Amino acid sequence: MYLADHTWPELGEALADASVALVPLGSTEQHGPHLPLATDHLIAEALATAAAEETGAVRTPTVTVGVSPHHRQFPGTMWVDPPAFRDYVESFTRNLAYHGIDRVVFVNAHGGNVQHLREVGRRLHEDETAYAIEWMWDESIPGLVDDLFEHNGPHAGPKETAMITHIAPELVDADRLEDARDDGLVHLDESDAVVHGARTYYDSIDNSPNGAFGDPTDVTEEKAERLFEAASGQLVELVEWLDARDPEELLPKDRVA
Repeated sequence: MYLADHTWPELGEALADASVALVPLGSTEQHGPHLPLATDHLIAEALATAAAEETGAVRTPTVTVGVSPHHRQFPGTMWVDPPAFRDYVESFTRNLAYHGIDRVVFVNAHGGNVQHLREVGRRLHEDETAYAIEWMWDESIPGLVDDLFEHNGPHAGPKETAMITHIAPELVDADRLEDARDDGLVHLDESDAVVHGARTYYDSIDNSPNGAFGDPTDVTEEKAERLFEAASGQLVELVEWLDARDPEELLPKDRVA
């Protein structure tokens, strides 16, 4: 159920029985020469929508701008500072708790949001407001991602290209797939991203001139569908697991005597 499509009287009834909400979060940032800036939030929204339809969980509006200063050199990229992002997400999650939601899944599709969403979840857990957890789609199916693509990449590579191919194929610039590969960084071990155990870069452009990593030419419609179905299936199972938990299980444990 998409919360924003309903009237408040309808929601009064619906939320009385609800316990889990799905909050899609992504970014508006460069994704190489072949994918739209909307890539991350489109993925998050599509997965959250699919899981909400399957489980009956509440889906909120999508957070479309995240923590993305590491892509700032590329035109159009938008970002918010981490403290503002954390406070904003925490605030509206407290709103959900006010309306009776005590379990929240942050359906995330942007790596830059991860640590901040986990921090928000910790804050809400410690004061017993809600049990909110971060879920990153590709981390739910790492084996499949590796099996499907020979040259994966953490950003604007085959896995994200596949997801947009499935969700919004008209937004993939198929004529630029080879450019993304040839002018980007296919093999991560060929960069100086890590030297003697130290991470040496701060921005995406430090390693990839066009912002793409991996080989997106390795994407087919069949692979794209398989990837989406596997990830959405994992999210459905997470929602069902969370919905079945006794609220007492999710509260902070007492101090050890």
